[in-house]
Amino acid sequence: MVPNPSLPPQPRWFVRRDIDGFFGLALDNLIQILVIVALTQGVLQFPPALVYGRILPGIALSLVVGNLYYGWLAHRQGQQQQRDDLTALPYGINTVSLFAYVFLVMLPVRLNALNGGASPDQAAELAWAAGLVACLGSGLIEVGGAWVADRLRQFTPRAALLSTLSGIALTFIAIGFLLRTYAHPLVGLVPLGVILLTYYGQVTFLIPGTRIEIPGGLLAVILGTGLAWATGLSHWDSTQFALATEPMRLYLPRPWLGSLWEQRSTLVNYLSVIVPMGLFNLVGSLQNLESATAAGDDYPAAPCLAVNGIGTLAAACFGSCFPTTIYIGHPGWKAMGARIGYSMLNGVIMGLFCLTGTIGLLAFFVPIDSGMAIVLWIGIVIVAQSFTAVPERHAPAVVMGLLPGIAGWGALIAKNALRSAGLGTPAAPFSPDLVPLFELSDTYITGAFALEQGLIFSAMILATMTVHIIDRQFGKAALWSVGAAALSWVGLLHSYQWTIADTVINLGWGTGAAWAAGYGLLALLLFYAQWQQIPPES
Repeated sequence: MVPNPSLPPQPRWFVRRDIDGFFGLALDNLIQILVIVALTQGVLQFPPALVYGRILPGIALSLVVGNLYYGWLAHRQGQQQQRDDLTALPYGINTVSLFAYVFLVMLPVRLNALNGGASPDQAAELAWAAGLVACLGSGLIEVGGAWVADRLRQFTPRAALLSTLSGIALTFIAIGFLLRTYAHPLVGLVPLGVILLTYYGQVTFLIPGTRIEIPGGLLAVILGTGLAWATGLSHWDSTQFALATEPMRLYLPRPWLGSLWEQRSTLVNYLSVIVPMGLFNLVGSLQNLESATAAGDDYPAAPCLAVNGIGTLAAACFGSCFPTTIYIGHPGWKAMGARIGYSMLNGVIMGLFCLTGTIGLLAFFVPIDSGMAIVLWIGIVIVAQSFTAVPERHAPAVVMGLLPGIAGWGALIAKNALRSAGLGTPAAPFSPDLVPLFELSDTYITGAFALEQGLIFSAMILATMTVHIIDRQFGKAALWSVGAAALSWVGLLHSYQWTIADTVINLGWGTGAAWAAGYGLLALLLFYAQWQQIPPES
């Protein structure tokens, strides 16, 4: 049926470009799920029955809840605004919380249980239940904060919100996948070329001999998969294939409220991890909403953030230890042409993979390298948006907001290098003795460690202060510096402590005194600048 041009446009549940968006978002979700399977079975030594029978069904439920809601919301908003170009908010598992809850909650609980005489299966059970409680706490913070977060959005400059995301997108997404592309150039460069040609060069790829267009994302995955198998990056291994197919059966989500209640003390014992992660998820989702607004899709903050938290609560109650969140990258999906169907299709398909134990089989045949160009492109779009969607005079503030993310990524690379060199073991633990060795090469690694802790907050604060300074609102900049001093004093910013193989956040009264004092002095300078400012002549 030909649309009537006299009628206002109406949203459609599915458009052709949703296929591209689905491949990108599903790949992102698949990566997180594969990491969860690897960490829970490798680091935490969870038995397959616990991973495939409890955790993955809980993940499935949380993904279905969020993706279907955000797809429905985009359709409703499109009807109300008489638009057919709204893109649903991307949604999935929160990567930062994933690592935090594995290494800072579940692993300590497991080790304590083993040291107390528990069997490996008993220790796994206790660690899993502790992860459920941590996930539940994060969800409660997200739901509770949903009703006040919009106020933060109103008085935080757009440059601050977008540049914070850009720092993460530039490093943990774009550079990470670019390095992998050049590590496997025979596989990675062709899919990257397809994505750049499709979305920047406006090139259309057709099935030979027909007028049927092949979506760029689908073509990139097909070519990348073919090249991976042709070059030997992927190869047949009967043992690995058997391991991938062994868990395949139907698993249905079931509530685990009893386990949550039995491990309720985790909520207090690990509050120092749960609270920062809950706040991180809340602020990060808020920034992603601002990113969507800058791309032209304005969604109501309170219900979006509340459902974000509800998805996390559903995960915890039905077996998953891992919070969900509104994803970074909405401008990329929108520029790709994805609308509503890509989100809903992602929830249904990834849910089916988790409920049937077929995640391992999918990973066996389709390597991550075949689709990483899509995610790399998303990172590029996010960084570009932070410069184009703000006033030109605020560009220096965007750069300032990028720096903590770059520093945090640098700290991660440095620590990975130390672990690769054999450090980070009980026999050779990380310690302050490493610092002078870094400084001999003019690398002040302690600054990177400091910026790594609470980087999402420090990026937002530094960018906001810079915006207010550019706009000669020195008093407002001073107030943000006072806020940074308060967060630093209690350890939510910059304060870190050494562990055997890492540097982690160090919460406590006065743990970040040095940084708090520095921000306090900066606030005094800014207040002085405001006081001595000469008012413009009338």
